[in-house]
Amino acid sequence: MSSNSKRLIAVVGATDPSVDTARNVSELAGRILLAAIFLISGFGKIGAYAGTAAYMSSQGVPGALLPFVIATEVLGGIAIVIGWQTRIAAFLLAGFSVLSALLFHANFADQMQAINFLKNVAIAGGFLLLVANGAGPLSLDRRAGR
Repeated sequence: MSSNSKRLIAVVGATDPSVDTARNVSELAGRILLAAIFLISGFGKIGAYAGTAAYMSSQGVPGALLPFVIATEVLGGIAIVIGWQTRIAAFLLAGFSVLSALLFHANFADQMQAINFLKNVAIAGGFLLLVANGAGPLSLDRRAGR
C-alpha cells in the first residue's frame, strides 16, 4: 500500500472533535426532549390525580393503575434523561407509548385523536432508536461501560 493510500485512509477514518461534540450534545438533547413529555405528564397526573383516574376509568382502564402509570412516566423519564439503563427504559416507554395510543387515541374519526395516536407512535420510534443505539457518551450507561 502506498503512503498516499495510508494517508487517505487515516484522513477518512479521522473524526472531527467538533462533530463528536455536536453528536454527543444532540444525543443528550434528544433524550431530554423525548423524556420531557413523560416527566411533565407524570407530574401533572399527580396534581390532577382524581380527574386522571376518572378519565382512565371512562376509557375502560382501571384508575387503580394510575400509580403505575405515574411511576412509569416519571421514573422512565428520569432514566432517559440521565442515561441510566437507557435501552430497557426506552423499550418500556416505547411499549407504553404504543399502548397509550391504542387505549386512548384510537378514535380516528376525531382528527385530534388521530394526531395524538401518530404522535405516540412517533415517540415510540424515537425510543426504539435509543434501544438500538443506546444513550451515547453523555450518560450513566456509558460511564458504567454499557
